[in-house]
Amino acid sequence: MPSSPTRVTLAPLTAAHADEVLAIYQAGIDEGNATFETTAPTWQAFDAAKLPEHRFVALDERGAVLGWVAVSSVSDRCAYSGVVEHSVYVRPDARGRGVASALLAALTDSTDRAGIWTVQSGIFPENAASLAVHRRAGFRVIGTRERIGRHHGRWRDVVLLERRSGVIG
Repeated sequence: MPSSPTRVTLAPLTAAHADEVLAIYQAGIDEGNATFETTAPTWQAFDAAKLPEHRFVALDERGAVLGWVAVSSVSDRCAYSGVVEHSVYVRPDARGRGVASALLAALTDSTDRAGIWTVQSGIFPENAASLAVHRRAGFRVIGTRERIGRHHGRWRDVVLLERRSGVIG
């Protein structure tokens, strides 16, 4: 049963948060149902891959990072300039308390203001909690990419979700 919502402060994700962000990322990787990645990238690689204007952290009252959200471009082609792919990760001991929902709300507010019309994500079907929080945040399932990649020696499916902006015509 989820605990009560956690009071969080949202802030831009910066290099000051690097160690905690990468530790949360690695914790998600280690659990096995978050990503095809097997190890968190260096801060330099993470920073270079994520659009700086659309990445946020959720901080507790002491300033510790509870979770993060960030986007990457899906293509360099101008036709896809308004399409991004996001990732959201929450520290294991902060899950079930509204942290991911707060991060997704900050992200979609940011992307809407910037004229981004589609935010997408690929989620393993076994990650029921992530699928549920995304549905509550207005994402819809587009379909399942069956056996799209190998992960720890076995083929994995990925559920493709997207959120279309309600403010972009």
